Amino acid sequence: MAKLILVPTPIGNLSDISERAVESLRSCDLILCEDTRHSKKLVQHLGVSTHLRSFHMHNEHQVLPAILDSIKNNESTCLISDAGTPGISDPGFLLVRACIEADIEVSCLPGPTAFVPALVLSGLPSDRFCFEGFLPHKKGRQSKLKLLSDEPRTMVFYESPHRLVKSLSQMAEFFGSERRASISREISKVHEETLRGTLSELKDHFEKTKPKGEFVLVVSGKA
Repeated sequence: MAKLILVPTPIGNLSDISERAVESLRSCDLILCEDTRHSKKLVQHLGVSTHLRSFHMHNEHQVLPAILDSIKNNESTCLISDAGTPGISDPGFLLVRACIEADIEVSCLPGPTAFVPALVLSGLPSDRFCFEGFLPHKKGRQSKLKLLSDEPRTMVFYESPHRLVKSLSQMAEFFGSERRASISREISKVHEETLRGTLSELKDHFEKTKPKGEFVLVVSGKA
């Protein structure tokens, strides 16, 4: 049966993957993944022998027609990312949209994603929030921050260790240095850590302590 299944994979601890996710990976005809070398380690650990095919932000437009054809030929296909839920700051949107337009069944399993635990751990209001993912690296970055400076909801961002201090500094400039925030890193891994304080305090901390790992930055909305 022609079907696409989005399968979340662990963001840290391999035990976080569900039995349903493992069964889906074992029973499908093809697994689409960002990096076959990275995902090969995961599927071997899980005892999955399904064929892997590369599908990432640099080739998704080119390979999309061929993948659609294979799914239409009754090939049950799973899509995974390097970590977490596909489509959340990872490839997936284009394929899901194309499958829907082609009347191909799509399902998404519940599972790991980094921003939910970071939001809950922040201690900031979580009943209403906006997920912004990664800020633009250059063009449109300051315009985006200026627009978000009046956002009343709690804001969630992903950030790399290389740009963390820059982001904290710019947010302090646009949002105010005393705006409350929380930073979680290495969620579900051995060195998991959450720090809370003002944007200014967090910036000072990471200017003295070199950022390491993957970061989720949660910032309170405008009062």
